[in-house]
Amino acid sequence: MSQGTDQVFVHPTADVEEGARIGDGTKVWHLAHVRSTARIGGGCVIGRNVYVDSNVVIGDLCKVQNNVSVYQGVTLEDEVFVGPCAVFTNDFRPRAQNPVWEITPTLVRRGASIGANATLVCGIEVGEYAMIAAGSVVTRDVAPYQLVAGNPARPKGWVNEKGEVVSRDPANPPAGLGQG
Repeated sequence: MSQGTDQVFVHPTADVEEGARIGDGTKVWHLAHVRSTARIGGGCVIGRNVYVDSNVVIGDLCKVQNNVSVYQGVTLEDEVFVGPCAVFTNDFRPRAQNPVWEITPTLVRRGASIGANATLVCGIEVGEYAMIAAGSVVTRDVAPYQLVAGNPARPKGWVNEKGEVVSRDPANPPAGLGQG
């Protein structure tokens, strides 16, 4: 594990493989597992029983809550929140015996929030400061500042950078949204 000058906290029960890069001030909690080629930024919180797979990139100031698996192909930009038990996928055709396994990437942009128990099907982009409601199944891209909910997740409105709902009109984002 390489790190900067500030202390990185790794709980004694966590497994951080040699070569993993973890930024200053990050905390890796109980029973987490970080693979050797993963990169985690500074000031992050990696909760209990979180799995960070090979080649995953997690930006600065992210919070990944308990029981989340962040699989290869997933990128979380800065300030992303991932609620407990959220699920990422990385293969459109998963089979136990598939010799032609292909990773399909998922990108979660800066400041986005993913609610507890949400499922994100691979191949999507979640826009900056978007909000995914708890329990949602996201099968399509989510626009910046968009609020989505349900199974499958559908637009329900718009949020600001603080996560406050500013409109319940899913078809018309408020003027000036995202401009400060």
